[in-house]
Amino acid sequence: MCNFTQSLRCVLVVVLAAVMANAIAAPQCIAPAKPGGGMDLTCKLAQRSLAHDAAGAAALPIRYQPGGIGAVAWNTVVSQKRDEQDTLIAFSGGSLLNLAEGKYGRASVADVRWVAAVGTDYGMIAVRKDSPYKTLRDLVAAWKKNPAEVVIGASGTIGSQDWVKVALIATQGGIDARDLRFVAFEGGGESFTALLAGHVQAVSGDVSEAMLHASVDQKNAEIRVLAVLSDARLPGALATVPTAREQGFDVTWPIIRGFYMGPQVSNANYRKWVARFERAMAAPEFDKLRAAHGLYPFAMSGDLLTEYVKKTVDNYGKQAGELGLVR
Repeated sequence: MCNFTQSLRCVLVVVLAAVMANAIAAPQCIAPAKPGGGMDLTCKLAQRSLAHDAAGAAALPIRYQPGGIGAVAWNTVVSQKRDEQDTLIAFSGGSLLNLAEGKYGRASVADVRWVAAVGTDYGMIAVRKDSPYKTLRDLVAAWKKNPAEVVIGASGTIGSQDWVKVALIATQGGIDARDLRFVAFEGGGESFTALLAGHVQAVSGDVSEAMLHASVDQKNAEIRVLAVLSDARLPGALATVPTAREQGFDVTWPIIRGFYMGPQVSNANYRKWVARFERAMAAPEFDKLRAAHGLYPFAMSGDLLTEYVKKTVDNYGKQAGELGLVR
């Protein structure tokens, strides 16, 4: 117990302990990339959709943890934040591809708890608005003429989803993808910054990232999206952009976006977050919020999402093996 002379010290210790406990318990969303890309947008969608949650949730601040195209955040969670009850980590289809390729080390789908997928994104290829390339065919023709002339910005290195998208298109155009010039960035935000600055001539990225620089009337757009990698044209600001298929390249690339948590989060807290996302995605305003963040309908959570992720990683593993990308 504290005597009178020790009381002030005891009070300070108790207050400090309470502050630290609150800091540890405070909800947060980790975006495993730098600001401005798809991971950032995913966390921002969670921020807004959970802001008026019936559970009276606290604010959901975003912490950026780039490195290893998601590997740093993954390893931090599975080694240091295994039981943090209110830490969400954003993931995408690209994360699942990296997991399948062994880019997260000896990692398994079972190493974390999959909470919710809140939407789907699509791959796209973009250039600056003043670029001489007007169509995807123009860009592929330039690659074929001189592969080293067009520098491509991509999130991640060889084997990343942005690399694979271009590799598939190049291969169908009769080009060896190994001859193309790539610059690897930590997230789509960096890729577009480099594009606008003229450091790269094209970007392989995601529609949600492109939407930050696109415009419905195209007069105020900073970029020109040459192709979307979806089955059909997308609504909204990119409605006039043809698919890769329309331009002769049979390449589609859907990208789910969602969240996972540490493996030792209690069942009660895990189910709490699953339920919160299920309520948020069922709310009437969620469709508009999702669209505002450049995403398209896809909603899955809990056990169903976990099974979906397992199957997706298995399929990506087979594809990566065929491309010689598995370590």
